[in-house]
Amino acid sequence: MKLTIYPTWAWTGNHAQALALAARENGIKVRIVMPDISIPQKIAATKGYGAEVVFSGSTSPEREAAAARVIAETGARLVPPYDHPDIMLGQGTMGLELQEQVAELLAAESKESGHGSKQEATTTTKKKPKTGLDAIITPCGGGGMLSGVALSCEGTGIRVFGSEPMFQGADDGKRGYESGQRVASVSTLTVADGLRTPVGEHPFSVIHGRRLVSGMFSVTEEEILAAMRLVLERCKMVVEPSACVPLAAALFDEEFRALVEREGGEEGWELGIVLSGGNVGVDALGRMFGEAK
Repeated sequence: MKLTIYPTWAWTGNHAQALALAARENGIKVRIVMPDISIPQKIAATKGYGAEVVFSGSTSPEREAAAARVIAETGARLVPPYDHPDIMLGQGTMGLELQEQVAELLAAESKESGHGSKQEATTTTKKKPKTGLDAIITPCGGGGMLSGVALSCEGTGIRVFGSEPMFQGADDGKRGYESGQRVASVSTLTVADGLRTPVGEHPFSVIHGRRLVSGMFSVTEEEILAAMRLVLERCKMVVEPSACVPLAAALFDEEFRALVEREGGEEGWELGIVLSGGNVGVDALGRMFGEAK
């Protein structure tokens, strides 16, 4: 199986941080609801941008209840992290950028290798070079990113896949996708803390209802950490576990790899992988890989 991988970045935890920064720049008071088990780096960064952090329980209903209390007390307007069409479209712009960047890269490679020259035009044995991505795989928590990227690829021929941890039922998106019924509640302590939330109603309508996502895959905690170690040691990039879930699926999920081999043939796929975050501390890295030995 041949996969040419193009990573792109989209930071989990940064909805809170981006909203905090935007509010500060515009002189607006903002309160951010965060689970009380959020990693210290996310909390510190959000406070650092001037937000007041309101803590809640770890489940989606607990977070929603805390947000409702803030709204009732202050009259504030809720800006959801994923379950809104505007948020989905905003997150989907990464799909547009990734498509453009890979097309430019492949065009440059084709030019350097001499494809498209007059000499080659007389040859029928060489295969036509690819001009863009075959597929994109993203992490899936609430589904805003996945559904947005899927919308960005609609009508392009680029297939879009989602990936999740399977620990303690964190693969709600996969289960909902396969059953046709959205799973409304999730309670999990997967190491991929940015993906501990159920898929929202609006994202699910795109992921399953419009069938713009071609499949969902899930991976183990060990596979996530193995992918994370690879990125840290070989790519020299600081990433959090949630970011590494799609890479883990590409590396270790036999169903996904069989799909690429079956449909990509000898040429394989040009695969875009969204690495969705770098919110992790040195202390946490030590614990993760110390326990993994």
